[in-house]
Amino acid sequence: MSNNLVAFMYLISALLFIFALRGLSHPESSRKGNIFGIIGMIIAIITTLMFKSVLSYAEIGAAILVGGVIGTTIALRIEMTALPQLVAAFHSLVGLAAVFVAAAAFYDPASFDIGVIGSINESSLIEMSIGTFIGAITFSGSVLAFGKLQGTISGKPIVYRFQHTINAIIFLFIVFLIIIFVLDQSPSIFWSIVIISIILGILVVIPIGGADMPVVVSMLNSYSGWAACGIGFTLSNNLLIITGALVGASGAILSYIMSKGMNRSIINVVLGGFGGEKDISSSQNSEDKIIKKGNAEDAAYILKNADSVIIVPGYGMAVAQAQHALKEMSDILKKEGIIVRYAIHPVAGRMPGHMNVLLAEANVPYEEVLELEEINPDFPMTEVSFVIGANDVTNPAAKTDETSPIYGMPILDVEKSQTVLFIKRSMATGYSGVENELFYRDNTTMLFGDAKKMCENIVKSLN
Repeated sequence: MSNNLVAFMYLISALLFIFALRGLSHPESSRKGNIFGIIGMIIAIITTLMFKSVLSYAEIGAAILVGGVIGTTIALRIEMTALPQLVAAFHSLVGLAAVFVAAAAFYDPASFDIGVIGSINESSLIEMSIGTFIGAITFSGSVLAFGKLQGTISGKPIVYRFQHTINAIIFLFIVFLIIIFVLDQSPSIFWSIVIISIILGILVVIPIGGADMPVVVSMLNSYSGWAACGIGFTLSNNLLIITGALVGASGAILSYIMSKGMNRSIINVVLGGFGGEKDISSSQNSEDKIIKKGNAEDAAYILKNADSVIIVPGYGMAVAQAQHALKEMSDILKKEGIIVRYAIHPVAGRMPGHMNVLLAEANVPYEEVLELEEINPDFPMTEVSFVIGANDVTNPAAKTDETSPIYGMPILDVEKSQTVLFIKRSMATGYSGVENELFYRDNTTMLFGDAKKMCENIVKSLN
């Protein structure tokens, strides 16, 4: 295949990736966006395989077959609740691939046309070392994020004194090692960069609490893109550069949106250690506070006699897989002439857009799903807010308790509704470890139990 044809096909792929990102920016066009991305990747793979430098189609075919079987098996078996940790795991693979490609280029530079061992082009060494640095951070940070999301590692933030200073010193030391590596081209320096970058990735993510995991996922998404972009320069592959830059830039924008939704500094998001800066607050007299308990029949009566209902889904809905029962309940209410809408907090769940994905799976109309800025002014005029497992994003402590880790975080103003129905398994705190003041408000009724079973029982009562 001629160079001009390769460049043209890569251009087509790049345009399709841009269209994919455009499509994924809205739920209604997300399927089309996915199709654009799939077609773009197919064209990119076929074009790459047409290079004369390909040594063995058998080995590449075997790798594609093995990877395709593994990917298909995971896609068929993965639960919707496990999507966040799946995304984190995939990010780790992107980072690890960047390190492996850099190592391959370093030990066999002639195959990559960047020089010979001991005399590699300086520009290639800089690109290689930066790609390695970002890739190693992405790998270890993503593995740690996977552990926290999976529950194998505690989701509590592990904070220590001078963590930002220590991270900054390690970063500067890595920069120093990169300079030495470019001048010396020593294998020991190369692997030192890898190992210390892996350590930095752990230190960046380990202080981050579970409530901040959506920000972590978007941050690692950006890192994985920049890692791929850096390796694209090493390989002189324009499409990899473009694709990596697209992922890196879109991930950075998403990180900004997520950090804004959590009232976090974008600088702290990039540097790590942005969770758990404050001591976790708790109510000293929670035993003396009174809560109102209800059941499915009570909830059905209140809902059926309302004119407007706002449903607020959270991670509890995802765990219970209650979205279908919730959709059935809302359909019954709408048949009664009740206005039903859904309020989505940008960081509800464990990854960006987690609640949107679950509601789309249940065929909830997109026009009924509103973001925080759109829906918050309507809560004071709403008769019933139906909260299903959304803890931290509805906690009034974010506005009233300056000692709280979530203080300053924009929340959904459900407490301003006439009545709040709150489904929860127990009185346990949310992922941030902060007790929710909303539980004790006079207008709140707690519905204890599994979210799916509770919604199903409400449906029975409504019928």
